[in-house]
Amino acid sequence: MTILDDSDSQATRAAIYVRVSTSKKTRLAEAQSYDQNPAVQEQPLRELVTRRGWNLHKVYSDRASGAKESRPGLDALMADARRGVIHAVVVWRFDRFARSAKQLVMALDEFRSLGVDFVSHQEHLDTSSPMGKAMFTIVAAMAELERAIIRERVKAGLDYALTHGTRSGRPVGRPRVVFDREAARQLRRQGKSWKDIAREVRVTVAAVRRACQENCANRDRPV
Repeated sequence: MTILDDSDSQATRAAIYVRVSTSKKTRLAEAQSYDQNPAVQEQPLRELVTRRGWNLHKVYSDRASGAKESRPGLDALMADARRGVIHAVVVWRFDRFARSAKQLVMALDEFRSLGVDFVSHQEHLDTSSPMGKAMFTIVAAMAELERAIIRERVKAGLDYALTHGTRSGRPVGRPRVVFDREAARQLRRQGKSWKDIAREVRVTVAAVRRACQENCANRDRPV
């Protein structure tokens, strides 16, 4: 990571984020590929920051798959954004920054709430512009929709589990103990103790009691 001096504390402090897809390097990739060479991504982003008159605070970089949940460079960038250290984030392309559309939307929504602008070089998205600010409104709505969908899915899952049990239709919780319940009930009718019945059918006393209680409940149920 490259840290540059911020001589003007009042100027916009911009962060550049670059990511390459793999740790394996080749000369051709280092010379030509945006996916393999961070310097190839970084140089046009430095020029963009300079044209805007922003101060470059730091270059954050990762050499890892975009599918990874945690990336040290990105984690550090987000932490600095939350601390108010940076005012703008500049990336080469969406897929260099976020692993999915969902992650991108949620990150942009967080930047909006933090007052941090976001610029994507290739997609020409710039939230510091009037059009970009309007885009932030759309992103915020999409993020809220995503959160609402997640809440609804969780609630629906809980409601279904309470009503129908597990996906197999069995009640939620520990599986039923397998033993001959009718034999246990017959032994009880013969006057055997709970302990003796449990020993004979090889289950706990509680399981035997439950089996006999279920039988009574079913017998008393109106038809």
